[in-house]
Amino acid sequence: MDPTSVSEGERVTLTCRTKCTLDPITVYSWYKNGQSLPNSNTSSPVYILFSVSSEDTGRYSCSVEGHEDLPSDEETLTVTYGPWNTSVSVSPSGDLVEGSSVTLTCSSDANPPVDKYTWFKNNVTSPKAPGQSYSITNIISEDRGEYYCEAQNGRGSNNSTALMIIVAGKQTSVITAALGIIVVVLVVILASCLSGLMWFKKKVSKTTSDTRHTAGNGQGDSSPVYDNISGMAFTPTAAQTAATVDQDDIHFASVHFSHSNLLQPQKEDEFQPTQCCHLVHGGTIS
Repeated sequence: MDPTSVSEGERVTLTCRTKCTLDPITVYSWYKNGQSLPNSNTSSPVYILFSVSSEDTGRYSCSVEGHEDLPSDEETLTVTYGPWNTSVSVSPSGDLVEGSSVTLTCSSDANPPVDKYTWFKNNVTSPKAPGQSYSITNIISEDRGEYYCEAQNGRGSNNSTALMIIVAGKQTSVITAALGIIVVVLVVILASCLSGLMWFKKKVSKTTSDTRHTAGNGQGDSSPVYDNISGMAFTPTAAQTAATVDQDDIHFASVHFSHSNLLQPQKEDEFQPTQCCHLVHGGTIS
């Protein structure tokens, strides 16, 4: 079989030959990668691939009827082709925010392998960058848009579909909003505490005032005791008469006053904000 390397789209003829004397009506069979090819059993020693593609790449062999257990040696057919099925992947995926980073990676099926990758952005004439991967760091709103890559080898080139990059607002805006909410909550808690404290002080002040007023009234009531005592009329007795004689022996009765404790204001609750016959191979390409 000749040649062993062809370009995609070319016509390839496979010929099976042997030094053995064969019946003119001998049937030939063809195999690819050890598997029988469909509809390949024929009295002709020729098998034609009219327009090869990447799927035709493989190892080919043949055999003659009655000697299927003695196939020819395998010959490898290589089909070269340009890039196809080119695509772009992104990491991380999803929407991006300003200040973050993203990496775009290009992949493509080609034989020989792709030897050149180029990145483009829609509506921008000049290429953005070479290489299989393209990274954008510290993203800003101007980086928003559609990006695609071009893959090339000695057989051709192919572009990927465009990938849309969406840039959202800055991360700091989210943090700022969260801090704003926290501040508002703290202000509300503080206001509640101050309001409660003022109420508590007011209540204590009122209670103290009432207590003092009550105590004042008690003292006022006690004055008549003194008046009564001082106003008492004593009847002269013999002892009293004797007291007038000796003034050093005079004793006065003591008077005791009992006072009820002042009401103390109760402490309010604190506020807490929770893989035979020798076969000769040969072939032609037309």
